[in-house]
Amino acid sequence: MMEGTFQFANPGWLWLLVALPLIALLRGRAGRAVAMKLPSVSDARNAGGRPKSRVGGFLLALMLLGLALLIVALARPQLGRGRTEIETSGIDIVLAIDVSGSMEAMDFKIKGEPVNRLDVVKKVVEEFVGERPGDRIGMVAFAGRPYLVSPLTLDHDWLKKRLDEVQIGRVEDGTAIGSAIASSVNHLRDSDAKSRIVILLTDGVNNAGAANPVTAAEAAKTLGIKIYTIGAGIQGEAPMPVQDAFGRRRYRMVNVEIDEESLREIAKSTGGRYFRATDTDSLAEIYEVINQLETTKRTVKKYEDYEELFLFAMLPGLGLVLLERLLSETRYRHLP
Repeated sequence: MMEGTFQFANPGWLWLLVALPLIALLRGRAGRAVAMKLPSVSDARNAGGRPKSRVGGFLLALMLLGLALLIVALARPQLGRGRTEIETSGIDIVLAIDVSGSMEAMDFKIKGEPVNRLDVVKKVVEEFVGERPGDRIGMVAFAGRPYLVSPLTLDHDWLKKRLDEVQIGRVEDGTAIGSAIASSVNHLRDSDAKSRIVILLTDGVNNAGAANPVTAAEAAKTLGIKIYTIGAGIQGEAPMPVQDAFGRRRYRMVNVEIDEESLREIAKSTGGRYFRATDTDSLAEIYEVINQLETTKRTVKKYEDYEELFLFAMLPGLGLVLLERLLSETRYRHLP
């Protein structure tokens, strides 16, 4: 990550800038002696003593600006080209998210408004991803079969965009938990990370796909992959949106069931944990707990390279001072 910072290497010299207004005041009171060719004594009497001229003010401004730039040059302005590198944490994570039809159930809330389960999951997962900048994270969505949303990546902005596009109905309905685990494990198989984990969220019972969830978990255990499982939603009946014959949105209560026993067995056999989320707050807390459980030290390297800018102040400053001296000794030495 590149960072640009501006600084002065010798800022003490900047105090001299305070003297410039005093110089301006003293020179302004004294004015500038103007040499004039007078044709007669009466003209000299009328001309007075030491008039101030607009030319004198212009020359004074040139000198003060030049001195200010020279003082700034002495303070050595610098532009820092700093760079911070965060080494990867050594943890690879695949998020497996249920997108079956039952995830439309409206038993969660955001800011007091009912929302479906998937919308809440997407919001919480996005926050979780934002908390882990040093991890490679991938994503698998599943209903009747799993599909890859994102491979393992450190580009979390791109991952969040892909998460936004996840929706219900992209594949045939069903809940293929075993196949989702197998797919997630397959994307971690060749990873050389120190720690590899799957976080699987579902609101149902395995009823699709060829892979048995427990058998898939055993394969994960053999490869040293840990699985955290989350059961989302209430047990029993939940409000599900439907359309009536006139196309109006209605809600009807439908039976929902979560196979908690299998989810516990999957997590326990791989060294993970099972969690139960019944509302938005508890779901957020679960991802935060996992965030705390799966931590490792990240190495941060900082590099600083400063570019000297004093020439950009010194050269114009010298030019203005020399110009003032030149004009005061040549063109404006005698006023017409």
